[in-house]
Amino acid sequence: MPESVEQWWARRQWTTGREVPYPIGRYRDAWAPFAMLVEQFRPDRNRDLLLSQVPPAAEVWLVWMCAIGHEFVSTPAEQRRRPGRSRSNRSWCPVCSVAGALPSGGKWPRPAAAPAPPEPAALPAPRLARRRPRHVPAGAAALTTVRAADVAVGRAFRSAIAPRATSATEGAVRAAIEARLAVDLTPNAVRIRTPFFERLEVWPDIVIPELAVAIELDTIGRNADEHIGRREAVDRRKDRLLREVGWEVVRLRVRPLRPLGPFDLVVPGMSQRAIDALVERVGEARSPLFVDAYRRQA
Repeated sequence: MPESVEQWWARRQWTTGREVPYPIGRYRDAWAPFAMLVEQFRPDRNRDLLLSQVPPAAEVWLVWMCAIGHEFVSTPAEQRRRPGRSRSNRSWCPVCSVAGALPSGGKWPRPAAAPAPPEPAALPAPRLARRRPRHVPAGAAALTTVRAADVAVGRAFRSAIAPRATSATEGAVRAAIEARLAVDLTPNAVRIRTPFFERLEVWPDIVIPELAVAIELDTIGRNADEHIGRREAVDRRKDRLLREVGWEVVRLRVRPLRPLGPFDLVVPGMSQRAIDALVERVGEARSPLFVDAYRRQA
């Protein structure tokens, strides 16, 4: 008989004698094929538990949310048994699937077309003022972006479409590298030979052109669904494409993630000690004599 998440968790604490009967990541491999289920799970409505802490066969009522915001209750086994591993298009949301919620025919009617606005009166053409040339600050040339098609294969460059860095850890790693190595970290992309999601460029977290080393900072994320399952396969393909053009990849991975490459570093958490170890691992990824040429003097 399924029970509430509070009752289920308290009972597991009593039977196991542990404050946390199932640690984060315990069942991540079991849930990895069900990416949309991970997105539908609501930790804030389930005692702040992560889905990777819930056994797939647990007899417990959990709260889920479909893509448009409808909340519903279901057990893990019920969710996994339903057709379609991708859980696409709000599938199995009780509110969305209620037949009476839709008009006859199963489709919402299209809204009536709005009346066309009246034609505006003709206005005289405005006089265009001459623009003064924009002042370009010193050093801006180093931040000029280029297209991947204009870059040779295997070269690092600054891409206009690469996402901006938002992680505080990434900033700390950049500062640690710049304090130890005289390298240019302004590039944010590497030109590859084979398209990656229809683009001829990849965007590592940190790019070190002088050493041809790409650094990635990996955690499982708040919902314990990052860099696992299909997303891990994407990481492996990205690493493979970089190595095809002569680059090496060093990943700093937080447990319970596992190493993907020979130079990956697995740590308990993002800390200054882990960042220091990462910088040393970058030196191991290339010849120590080669890396020593870029080391800053103390």
